[in-house]
Order: sequence, then C-alpha cells, then structure tokens
Amino acid sequence: MRYVRLGKTNLEVSAIAFGTWAFGGEWGAFDAAEAKGTIHGALDVGITLFDTAQAYGFGVSEALLADALWERVSRDDVVVATKGGLRMQGGELLRDASARWLRAGVESSLRNLRTDHIDLYQVHWPDPNTPAEETAGALEDLVREGKIRHVGVSNYGAKQMDELARSGRVETLQPPYHMFRRDIETEILPYTAEHDIGVLAYGPLAHGLLAGGMSVGTTFPADDWRSHSPDFTGERFRRNLRVVDQLKDFAREREISLPQLAVAWTLSHPAVQVAIVGARRPAHLDDTTAAAEINLSGADRREIDRILAGAVPVVGPSPEGM
Repeated sequence: MRYVRLGKTNLEVSAIAFGTWAFGGEWGAFDAAEAKGTIHGALDVGITLFDTAQAYGFGVSEALLADALWERVSRDDVVVATKGGLRMQGGELLRDASARWLRAGVESSLRNLRTDHIDLYQVHWPDPNTPAEETAGALEDLVREGKIRHVGVSNYGAKQMDELARSGRVETLQPPYHMFRRDIETEILPYTAEHDIGVLAYGPLAHGLLAGGMSVGTTFPADDWRSHSPDFTGERFRRNLRVVDQLKDFAREREISLPQLAVAWTLSHPAVQVAIVGARRPAHLDDTTAAAEINLSGADRREIDRILAGAVPVVGPSPEGM
C-alpha cells in the first residue's frame, strides 16, 4: 500500500480509503458479519483511512465500523473520517449545516464510533440556508474542544469552499470523481491544488458501473438508490455499458482489471491524494487496493479520453434524490 500526506493536514493515510456507504442501507440489504470481515480485510491489506457518515443509516454504518475496527486495532492505528450536516425530517433527507445540528451530529458520531475524537469531520453537503460563518464557527469550536481534529467538506464547489475558508479552516474535500464524472477538473481541482486542500475522491468505480459486472439486463433491488436513477436505466445506461466494454479491452491489454484501471485513473490526477473504495466482501478489495501501485502514462490517459468521448456523464445521487 502507498501512503500519502492528506493536503495541509498532518495525516499520513493510505492512498486507498475504505468507504462504508454500503453499510447504511441505501444500497440494499447487507450481512453485518460479512461487512465486519470486509473491514478486517481492508486492515489486512494496509488501509488506514476509513470513511463513514452520520447519514449512512444514521448510526448504522458508524457503529458497524467501530465494532469491526476496535476488535482488531487501537485507536491511533487508523484515521477515522465521518461526515455530518444531513438530517431526516418526515422521511425526507435535508441539508442542515447549522451550528446546532453539526454539534449534535458530532456528539452522535462520537457515541456511535466509540471514540473521544474524530480525525476528520466533513460537512456532507453544502447547506444554502445556513451562513458559512455559522458553519465555520461551529467547526472551529469543535476543533478547540478536541472533539474533531481536522475539518473537511464534501460535494462543495470552489466558491463554497472559499466562503467557508474565510471564517474557518477547509483542509480536505471529498468530491465525486470517476471516468464518467469529471466536472471537478475544470475549477475545483485547480482550487484544491492551489490551497493545498487534500482530496479524497469518492465513487471511483462510478457506483459499480466500472466494477465490470453490469449488463443491459442488470436490475437493482427497490431499496438500492440505483433502482430509480436515470444513470442506471435506459439509453444512457446502455451507451455507457458500450464504453465500459472498450475500457475492459484497454485494461486487458495492460494486464490489469477494469476496477484497477478505474481506481488508478482517479489517483493519477495530481490533485487527488486518495480514492475511497467500498466493498461488501473481502474479495472485492483484491483488485482495487493494487491500483495504488499502478502508474498510468500520459499516453494511457489520452487513450482513455478518446474512449470516454462516447460516454454520458453519470451524475450520481444527491440528498434530495435519496
């Protein structure tokens, strides 16, 4: 495993992080014992950064992660990142980065994770109804109290990060970034590079599209968000599957797997330090963790760009669509 410095933080972390979104219920049912085994498998291959969120089942994912980690390692052996700023109200998922809700979220996450501090706390989505000054002030207070050590954001644009940074710290960004979603290359990644903001990219496998196992006949359980996503139905889905077939050929010629290619491509951008990879079973980690050691040349990326010219962007979910 390769290890990197995460932006302006003093955190040295594995270039592959383990993401626990699949253990919150939004991807359908999962087996808790198997999930714990997968987290143990991540530790075995050298992963030291584990990412979760309050909103992943509102405690389910965080508690499962804690159960798995503290069976095997001590607190200082791993870096735990979680996210807050989403709230359920009447069955609807709302953005809420108010001081009151962020503090409540941190306290809840500390209990679920069974720890006295969170290494990296991230605002899950920008909240247009809360002033940036209020959000930043709450996070600074939590740092001073020792409850969180570093502050990050997720799904923020460059302007939103800049607004927050005027009143507090922005040390990391967790954006969606994969071959089928590249919008952050234009403005966001140049901003993070200029300000030494660590980037943990999520979704490098395009929510399973780049895992290589989907076909035109693929369907999803009703409780999997992809079952009602236009990214995974109709002509858009079929068109992207044709691109995936070409990417499989490209990977095969280089004697690597499609998931390895996808994760290596995400990490090949100089402004990206970490790729967050999820898995339901330990075997799913075998391919993706090896990607940290794969170097893609400029010629490789240009050929991938040529293949991707026929792709349709995969937008992914937002709180309002979950």
